[in-house]
Amino acid sequence: MKVAALRNGTVIDHIPSEKLFQVITILELDGVTNQVTFGYNLESKKLGKKAIIKVSDKYLSQDEVNKIAILAPMAKINIIKEYEVAEKMQLQLPDEIIGVIKCKNPKCITNNEPMSTKFRAIDKTKGLFKCHYCERIVEGENVVII
Repeated sequence: MKVAALRNGTVIDHIPSEKLFQVITILELDGVTNQVTFGYNLESKKLGKKAIIKVSDKYLSQDEVNKIAILAPMAKINIIKEYEVAEKMQLQLPDEIIGVIKCKNPKCITNNEPMSTKFRAIDKTKGLFKCHYCERIVEGENVVII
C-alpha cells in the first residue's frame, strides 16, 4: 500500500510501537481535521518494531516536542514544506521539564496545590526524572504525561 507524500506538515519517525497511541493522545491527533497517517509495528533495524506518524499542515510546539522526547527519546521529527524535508530533529530530553510530567508521590505539593510540576532529568539515557519538590524519582517507562 502506498501512502501519499506530505506537501506540508510533520513526520514523527522511530516511535517505539508500544508508545504510538500515547503519542497520538498527547498530541491530541484524534481531534484534528488534518490528514493523519500512522504506521504501526513496522520493521526497524534500531528498534525491532517501530511506528510512524504523518500529520499534514501541522507543526509541533516545543512543548509537544518535549512530551514526545519523554515518551520516545529515539524518535526523529521531520518538518516537510512543499514536499521537501525542511528540517530534521533528533529528539533530546531537556534538562528541566516543567508542567509535563505528573509526580507519582501522592503527598507531593504538586498533587495537592494548584501549581506546575517541575522535574530534572537525572539520567537521560535511562529516562530518570527527579521531582524538584519532593525529590521522588520517576522512570521514563512509568511517566504519566499531564
